[in-house]
Amino acid sequence: MLSTSARLLRLASLLQSRRHWPGATLADELGVDTRTVRRDIDRLRELGYPVEASSGVGGGYALGRGAALPPLVLDDEEAVTLAIALRTASASIAGIESTALQLLGKLDQLMPTRLRRRATALHAVTLSLRTGPPLVDAGLLSVLATACRDSRGLRFAYRNHAGETSQRAVEPLRLANYGRRWYLIAWDTSRSDWRSFRVDRIEGAPKPGEHFTPRQPPADVAARIERGIAYAPFSCRVTLRLEGSVQALETQIPVWCGLLEPESDTLPAAGRCGQPGSAAGPGADDRARRRVGRRPRPAAGPAAGGRADGEAVHVTRLDWPP
Repeated sequence: MLSTSARLLRLASLLQSRRHWPGATLADELGVDTRTVRRDIDRLRELGYPVEASSGVGGGYALGRGAALPPLVLDDEEAVTLAIALRTASASIAGIESTALQLLGKLDQLMPTRLRRRATALHAVTLSLRTGPPLVDAGLLSVLATACRDSRGLRFAYRNHAGETSQRAVEPLRLANYGRRWYLIAWDTSRSDWRSFRVDRIEGAPKPGEHFTPRQPPADVAARIERGIAYAPFSCRVTLRLEGSVQALETQIPVWCGLLEPESDTLPAAGRCGQPGSAAGPGADDRARRRVGRRPRPAAGPAAGGRADGEAVHVTRLDWPP
């Protein structure tokens, strides 16, 4: 049977792990009776945990919101995950570096040696290459995330890939992360359509607008974002026909390099997967064809992950000047 102190820590951890706990279930988890659970709940309240209780059918306990953040209780996996996530996020999001270091210092002080070694292993063996400053400010991400959550419109100045700035009024829906880049998916009220905005191209502080009723997003919202990532930076759009199945080539071609579809005439191109191919489509001018032809071909053999003989796919975007 757990000591009182150990039982209180375990109870605090359980209450933080899910929204609602029936009293009997908590008693079973702790190996005590429901009267002991009630006494332990009172002890947690004295320590600053705002525990709410409800009676009747479906009654139980829930951790509420208090004036101050109560102490968090983390298990081994949660502590290691938090430490790794803090190191990773501080490299791509500006404005959280000092806070992340303070929190990491607290974790390092509290974690046993076996966990500290796990949490720092990735950082210790990783060579940091020059990638430029963080792309997104943490404060801006927080403003956008809050607007998405609260269904509140935003107005901001936005700079496109050509450097042209325009004023946008949007109904924000979601934030999407791709590598070091963040995108805001929103309904553009002036264009009456869904748009994705690179967060690092939002200039100044967005101005909050009116509350709105969220629209039903399109089923292909993820595909729209991927298409925008692949198309936006380039004026030359060329289609390549590559040998291999979509499933095999997906492991070799990231989203930023192009989109894959079974034999189709709708996509522009990028051939960086080492697979044999040829340029096709209206954007495939003579210079593009010559450059495709000069690329070395791999030794004969099946494509990674297997390939279907005779099947061809198109890849979007050719990262070459027009």
